[in-house]
Amino acid sequence: MAYIRSILAMLFVVTLAVLSAAPTHAGALQDLIDAAPDGADIVPPAGTYTEQLVITRPVVIDGRNGVVIDGGGKGTIITLDTDGVTLKNLTIRNSGRLHNKIDAGLRVNSNFNVIRDVTIENTLFGIDLDQADNNVFRRVHISSKDMSMGLRGDSMRIYYSHNNVVEDSLIEEARDVVIWYSQNNTFRRNTIRNSRYGIHFMYAHGNTVENNEISDCVVGVFLMYANNATVRENKILRAWGASGVGIGFKESSGALIERNDIIGNATGIYLDPSPWDPDLDNDFNDNVIAYNGMGIEFHTDWTGNYFRRNAMLSNFTQVSVRGRGTALREGWEGNYWDDYAGFDKDQDAMGDVPYEIYNYADRLWMEVPSASFFRGGLALAALDFVERLAPFSEPRLLVREQVPMMDKGVVAEAVEAPENDRPKTALEMLQ
Repeated sequence: MAYIRSILAMLFVVTLAVLSAAPTHAGALQDLIDAAPDGADIVPPAGTYTEQLVITRPVVIDGRNGVVIDGGGKGTIITLDTDGVTLKNLTIRNSGRLHNKIDAGLRVNSNFNVIRDVTIENTLFGIDLDQADNNVFRRVHISSKDMSMGLRGDSMRIYYSHNNVVEDSLIEEARDVVIWYSQNNTFRRNTIRNSRYGIHFMYAHGNTVENNEISDCVVGVFLMYANNATVRENKILRAWGASGVGIGFKESSGALIERNDIIGNATGIYLDPSPWDPDLDNDFNDNVIAYNGMGIEFHTDWTGNYFRRNAMLSNFTQVSVRGRGTALREGWEGNYWDDYAGFDKDQDAMGDVPYEIYNYADRLWMEVPSASFFRGGLALAALDFVERLAPFSEPRLLVREQVPMMDKGVVAEAVEAPENDRPKTALEMLQ
């Protein structure tokens, strides 16, 4: 009998050990966090923790053993309500579905936090920052719920939050990265794809977007009432469809747009009265603007935009201006136009005669938008041929660059580089 009791006691001890190592139950991780001192390194046992966490003390949570925090389809999964938290090596999944409550994978209401090597999946909103400054997000993979694009939440929602860094991350199958009333945030080396707005700034000044690849979104980068932005060395690809824009402006000033590849979009660059501040010019330097439906489109006749050393290659229409305006008041200097028909007799790499775009009959759709349906068709092609041969009226000069460049140079090398960097065919874009 004593032998049997000892065997039962051993089985009881083994059972306790197995239970302690098994995936934990709801509330266990919150208890572990609440019991830890400030600055503690918490390395939870492997498993799925079905709970919503509120972190109110500066701790490090490291899920390197294989930790999943599952919201169970309810509310926001993790909320940071204190400064100095580090979350790493975690999977966060299954938030609630309520837009009015902004159900998110991670909500940050504090400063100086580090979020790295974290996957956020099947969440309505990915990361929600509200009055949260000086946070770092590195190697974060964010995707939304499987629903139509307009009903997904934003992958990142940054509100009144400054000096944050988002880098080396993958953001896909969500709605927008949206930044409101926030300054001096940096987005670098990220991949953003298959979303609505790649990055959308509203009333947000002094932000930087550099070395990202933004592809197959409706809009790549949009600046709305957002001044002094820097958009540098990005690949902005295949923003297609009726609203497709690579880089768009709405009453935004002081932007520096340089060394970007803006390729295969419906409209490469779109400017709606920008710059709005007459003392802040927008500068577009050394960009490749190629294979777009429209290379550059102005909403109206405007001034204060300067285009220098850009390569304009194989755009269906190089420049358009809505209504009856022109782009003559904009600055054009040292750009390469692949449809330039001039010569370089003195071999100084500069055209001997100005580059000019005239508004012939084939630009009828600029004044009558519904006529754009026939762009490229036989009717407008015939009108264009007759108009250029014997104009019914004097064609209107749309663009004039006094000294265009003859050699596209190194600025255009990207469009001749790797096959997987080239734009899709028109048929592929429609699929």
